[in-house]
Amino acid sequence: MIRVFLHYFFKIFFRCRIIGIENIPVTGGAIIASNHVSLFDPPVVGTAFTRSIHFMAKEELFAVPFIGWFLKKLNAFPVRRATADRTAIRHAINLLENGELLGLFPEGTRSLTGKLGKPETGLAMIALKAGVPIIPTAVIGTNKVWKEGQLFPRFIVKFGNPIIVNQEKADKETMENLSTKIMQEISLLLEEKVNF
Repeated sequence: MIRVFLHYFFKIFFRCRIIGIENIPVTGGAIIASNHVSLFDPPVVGTAFTRSIHFMAKEELFAVPFIGWFLKKLNAFPVRRATADRTAIRHAINLLENGELLGLFPEGTRSLTGKLGKPETGLAMIALKAGVPIIPTAVIGTNKVWKEGQLFPRFIVKFGNPIIVNQEKADKETMENLSTKIMQEISLLLEEKVNF
């Protein structure tokens, strides 16, 4: 119910446009890998399509009244940052192996400048261990709410072509190469002009 409400809320008030939804697999596990510039990003991405999606969210947010409840309603689960949270990683891999969608932000945190930062290798490691495709995703406009005189700026969500990943050993070089490819694909999506 909340997902449906948010979908139409973003569509009506922020004129949210969704591009490339055909790239979201109908069934099977996959990772939605998006840039991250605002707290709006998880709900905007997570309600852009009909399939249920799970997000990792920093553990501290679950202790905040309402936000913690809201995150649980969006199928989020906690992760301890600045450490290799094996419980969260195992849970993420289990979700993917059970055919679920998982939303992750390769940068690991929000970009305060709006520009892409350096990726962490956690997303690549999870994808390699689960052997699932990665859907590069670009979110535009979410960092402009209440800024530059815009109360309701336009949101755009672009889903790119899947990056096919085979289940293999997640060594450092492979993870770094895959992380770089993910960021390159997201960057291309961000640079593409949209005709309204």
